[in-house]
Amino acid sequence: MIVGIDLGTTHSLISVWQENQAVLIPNALGEVLTPSAVGIGEEGHVLVGRAAHDYWLTRPESCATIFKRHMGSDRQYRLGQRSFRPEELSALVLKSLKADAEHYLHESVSEAIITVPAYFSNVQRTATRQAGELAGLTVKRLINEPTAAALSYGLQEAPNESTFMVVDLGGGTFDVAILERFDDLMEVRASTGDNFLGGEDFVDIILDMVRRQWPNLPYDGSSTLQGRLWREAERVKRVLGSGEDAEFALEWETASYRHTIHAAAFEKACEPLLQRIRRPIERALRDAKLDASTIGEVVLAGGATRMPMVRRLVAKMFGRIPAMHLNPDEVIARGAAVMAGLAARDQVLREIVMVDVCPYSLGTSITRQCNGVRQHGCFDPIIERNTPVPVSRESQYQTGHDYQQAVAIDVYQGEARLVKDNILLGTLEIPIPPRAAGEITMTVRFTYDVSGILECEVTIPSTGVVERLVLQGNAHSLTPSQVAARLQELATLKIHPRNQQANITTLARADRLHEELTGSDRRTLADQILAMEAALESQETESIDQARKMLEACMNRLERNYLY
Repeated sequence: MIVGIDLGTTHSLISVWQENQAVLIPNALGEVLTPSAVGIGEEGHVLVGRAAHDYWLTRPESCATIFKRHMGSDRQYRLGQRSFRPEELSALVLKSLKADAEHYLHESVSEAIITVPAYFSNVQRTATRQAGELAGLTVKRLINEPTAAALSYGLQEAPNESTFMVVDLGGGTFDVAILERFDDLMEVRASTGDNFLGGEDFVDIILDMVRRQWPNLPYDGSSTLQGRLWREAERVKRVLGSGEDAEFALEWETASYRHTIHAAAFEKACEPLLQRIRRPIERALRDAKLDASTIGEVVLAGGATRMPMVRRLVAKMFGRIPAMHLNPDEVIARGAAVMAGLAARDQVLREIVMVDVCPYSLGTSITRQCNGVRQHGCFDPIIERNTPVPVSRESQYQTGHDYQQAVAIDVYQGEARLVKDNILLGTLEIPIPPRAAGEITMTVRFTYDVSGILECEVTIPSTGVVERLVLQGNAHSLTPSQVAARLQELATLKIHPRNQQANITTLARADRLHEELTGSDRRTLADQILAMEAALESQETESIDQARKMLEACMNRLERNYLY
């Protein structure tokens, strides 16, 4: 069974192609959206999803969120007694989704199509594959999120020679892709984006506005306050997203804080973010050598595209209303299910060939000379960004110093003029005969495939020496032996069984709410929590279910009366 997974920054979803349609699989709470959050509880158990997210609101030091932004880096998250890499945290989310799918499908799940931002580098794509491996999944293919959105909208069935753009603004990443359809071929013409732009940045704008309004609150001294501020900011963002003014309400210690945030003021504060959305759209059009009038349809994906200011921006740029009739939170996961059906060769789906592009330029470091001035460390692209893959390109270079005995070919990824501002992927050193500068010529060939694997081949014609370097990651990527070791470590973690997730999540929410309430409301909730814990001690399923429902009803009432 092949499943489709939208491994998101703030939420993740799992789907399957079943009975001629894309089906979203619910988690243990009956929800299709699983927060991309991982925490370690007081007893050392791993919390994933909604439970971890509620736990994060009161104990952020014991939880991790938004780790997708750091995939492929050496960043470490300290939770409990050990540290986790972003790949490991993502693997725990994937394992939870895998368990949900196996429960729903009543069969083992071992293969997956996983979506990634179009602007993910080959390092980040390698890290995503490793996360799948750590979760016990064989990643059949990584598919770009805008491409998945196009499949979800059925654009693979669009008329021949149609061109469309996908604008994907999720919780933490932003992607733009221009795709073209020819018969049974769907080709990406251009892809760009921003891996550090999403809905979370709009929440930060609201928090900045609040901090300026109430400068004396202990923003750095209380994790409970931080969680409460974030939760209220997220609620206010959704109200402002409808175009209405919103009141930011906070009860802290003995004081009550109220501040009205006007929709117009919020949009003005968000102008720098809107400009960051505009620039990749314009860049994609330039790279594809198209103008807005030639785009047949504009499709929106990602929950943050619900905001009217984002939709107005896109509509103004293209002179028409973008397509948004599908749930933007679900559109990528549904497209992943379509891709899973194509990978399984479902006869109902018309076979279509997907042609993607290399999202970044790949090149090496050279010395340039102009009017007698030499500048070292200049970037020379060998494969330009948005070149269709698979692709193989070569360039020729000469030695720059007399009597060199070796030459180092540095492989870089990026768009900056100087290599110091790009990403070093690896280095290939080759011995050469000592000759005068310029006498030794070398041919450097880069080959990049659909899996994001780059091969660098250097040939010295005068000696016949050929050296190769295969790059699947960088210095921060896990080696095969490290993956095996991490697999063993993850297997030792204590993870609550799936059938306990509803109880764990309810108690995590209750603990968070208990810290927010005061007086008789707090005592009422404490009694209900005690009743829930007593029911759990009894191990009687009927009593546990009844106690959980009573606790949830109590929390719903208190939140309505107290928080809003």
